[in-house]
Amino acid sequence: MKRILYVLGMFLFSAGVFAQETTYKGNYELAARYSPGQLKKMIFSTSVNPHWLKKSDRFWYEYETSDGKNWYLVDPVRKTKSPLFDRDKLAMEITKITKDPYDGQHLKIEDVKFLEDENAIRFKVEGTEKVLKSDWEEIKAKDKSAKDSMENKTFVFNYSIGNQTLTEIKDAAKDPKRMSWADIAPDSSRIVFAKKHNLYWMDKANFLKAVKDDKDSTIVEYQLTTDGEKDYEYGYGGRGEDNVEEEKNKNNRKRAGVLWSTDSKQFILTRTDARAVKDLWVIHNTRNPRPTLETYKYAMPGEKEQPRTDLMHYSFETETLSNLPISTFKDQTVSLWSTTPKANTRDDDFRPATWLGDLNEFYFAITSRDLKKVDVYRWNIAKGERELVIEERSNTYIDFEKVELVNGGNELIWWSERDGWGHFYLYGKDGSLKRQLTSGAFHVAGAVRVDDKNRRLFFAANGREKGEDPYYEHLYSVGLDGGAISLLNAGDYNFDMEMNDNASYFVTNYSRVNTIPVSELRDRSGAKVMDLEKADLSQLFASGYQFPEPFKFKADDGITDLYGVMYKPFDFDSTRKYPIIEYVYPGPQTEAVNKSFGRSMDRTDRLAQFGFVVVTLGNRGGHPARSKWYHNYGYGDLRDYGLADKKAAVEQLADRHDFIDKSKVGIHGHSGGGFMSTAAMLVYPDFFKVAVSSAGNHENNIYNRWWSEKHHGVEERISPKGDTTFVYQIEKNPDLAKNLKGHLMLSHGDVDNNVHPANSIRMANALIKAGKRFEFVIMPGQRHGYGDMVEYFFWKMGDYFVQHLLGDNTPPPVDMIEMQRDKPKDK
Repeated sequence: MKRILYVLGMFLFSAGVFAQETTYKGNYELAARYSPGQLKKMIFSTSVNPHWLKKSDRFWYEYETSDGKNWYLVDPVRKTKSPLFDRDKLAMEITKITKDPYDGQHLKIEDVKFLEDENAIRFKVEGTEKVLKSDWEEIKAKDKSAKDSMENKTFVFNYSIGNQTLTEIKDAAKDPKRMSWADIAPDSSRIVFAKKHNLYWMDKANFLKAVKDDKDSTIVEYQLTTDGEKDYEYGYGGRGEDNVEEEKNKNNRKRAGVLWSTDSKQFILTRTDARAVKDLWVIHNTRNPRPTLETYKYAMPGEKEQPRTDLMHYSFETETLSNLPISTFKDQTVSLWSTTPKANTRDDDFRPATWLGDLNEFYFAITSRDLKKVDVYRWNIAKGERELVIEERSNTYIDFEKVELVNGGNELIWWSERDGWGHFYLYGKDGSLKRQLTSGAFHVAGAVRVDDKNRRLFFAANGREKGEDPYYEHLYSVGLDGGAISLLNAGDYNFDMEMNDNASYFVTNYSRVNTIPVSELRDRSGAKVMDLEKADLSQLFASGYQFPEPFKFKADDGITDLYGVMYKPFDFDSTRKYPIIEYVYPGPQTEAVNKSFGRSMDRTDRLAQFGFVVVTLGNRGGHPARSKWYHNYGYGDLRDYGLADKKAAVEQLADRHDFIDKSKVGIHGHSGGGFMSTAAMLVYPDFFKVAVSSAGNHENNIYNRWWSEKHHGVEERISPKGDTTFVYQIEKNPDLAKNLKGHLMLSHGDVDNNVHPANSIRMANALIKAGKRFEFVIMPGQRHGYGDMVEYFFWKMGDYFVQHLLGDNTPPPVDMIEMQRDKPKDK
């Protein structure tokens, strides 16, 4: 009997041993191979960025491969692509002048631009020659703020394309068009700027003096206003809404943000009164010997203290600045539109920001605080009054695009989601609806170019082509007088388009997450003119890189199609069980799901190399580029709306793939993703086991008013006396702290002035009071994006997932500095 029991015991012991789960080490070496520093050596240019010339349809671009950088000039009419210069010969000529050694393969030239005759280019080269000590002492005498160490000399050259000659431009003046503080009039006669909270202007002669020597005591500035003050100033800064550090210069001049009339005699601008908005603070603990306090204006949801925006008009002829009476809604927002074309449509061409309209009128929009009402107005300068043109209303928030004027301003193109999808509508100047230009169950993303002469609209849209991922964008055109929509770049890819001014040609860059990026030139009908480039990923593939895998799944409702991407370890073993990690962002303004090939891999491809399957996933309510129903799905439920779909995705993937271990589910996200990943641990504590949540807005009641009230909703209440108040209520992550069962790492930058550190601190406080174990990592001196500590954070995140999902408690005995040794050094 004893022998029987002994044998039985040995059998059970052996069975227990074989049933033990296999543990794996985190593959730190493979993760290190794809750090940002290493990727710079393996991924080069992935798209063509055309710089269109003014006098023809030609354009130039630069493109880098493993053979170095090249510069090309393209003539669409002749269907030719040729080097701008012989880079080896140019490097030799630069070497002769600068005395620094250069070669063509490693040539670095900056600020390339075509000169007026379009037969020559100008560019800069950074040399190693130091400024002479005597010259430096003179510089220091004029400018006390100059750096203590002597700087390298910058050489400026002109290069003639025709005769291939190089000329050094000595004492090259600053480009007046690049003075960041200057709002230059269309005829260059006047330059408006802000200074000491007020508006100023100077004439062209004084501006050229400022360009040459900003400390010239003879520079004359004319003051336009005297009533500006802190937090109620003219110009950018002090608006209490974006919290971006103000751009500063030697004379404290900054951009005023004016929009000019085309005759340069008038301008308009907005002025925001943020004096009543409450202050917020962060403490800089690492910047100075004594910690310092940073104070800024920050409007939170539900608060009655909100900024007020004025619309101002100034006439140089009457020397009158008017505050236009436009009050419509309490706490309204004013949107101004300019006629300035998109960047890169011409080669560094200066075109001032002019108002949308003509000499007698301009257009603007007013939005209610709850974003359910939008009115488009035209201001009649002669009458001194506004005229209502378009009125939009919705039971959820309204998104809209810039108005496009056509037919001499007698018609307007307006974008609206009034039928549940984003589409274009053509209006008469009097506000009469002429026709809907686009229609159907697809999303129009925005105007790319309006061809007024031929009455045709070119626009980007997605979801129209059957059998494709509905997020893939294409270029289309449609006639303003009606007619069928034309697809201009067919193919099962995501496209990015850059069209020239007269809508005769466009460059299209396309790829998927699992294809090599390609660039082509097409004409206005969509016919391919010529191939331009195919990205050089040879070194990336030689390292062992493998494309990720797009997939489709059903939302938790079993009906809605959702889309994701799966990233596997490059040493993937199909017989092994892998923990799965979701990299998430809830939206509603975007989803963290790549549609094109990209070079950023930290939270996806690279994270998988430790030994995980990593997925990115859409969720209902997560992206504006589908139906309005889809986009607004989370309205009023901003904490929980996307979580059921994230859970459903893992369940479906585990059913499809034996290599996914759904008992080991991790989740990570930053900002809104930090908020979502923590919420997932608390709403589904038995499903999500490990989370790394960084910079999360865990309490949206203390996040900024514009995002929180828009996407969750705010209730406007009007009392019997006619007083208007706004009520905001929302569920928060700390409310569910008691539910935590798994492993949670919180992280936050201590000077984050976007999502305030109080969000994570309050989450930590709730967890402590609930008696929960968790980790909290502070990133000292870091704003919202973690700045120069991104790499450090990546390894901390990797350690946490390796320990708690793989069960590997012995990370390599290498400090963080060693893990970051691959960072490229600046020379």
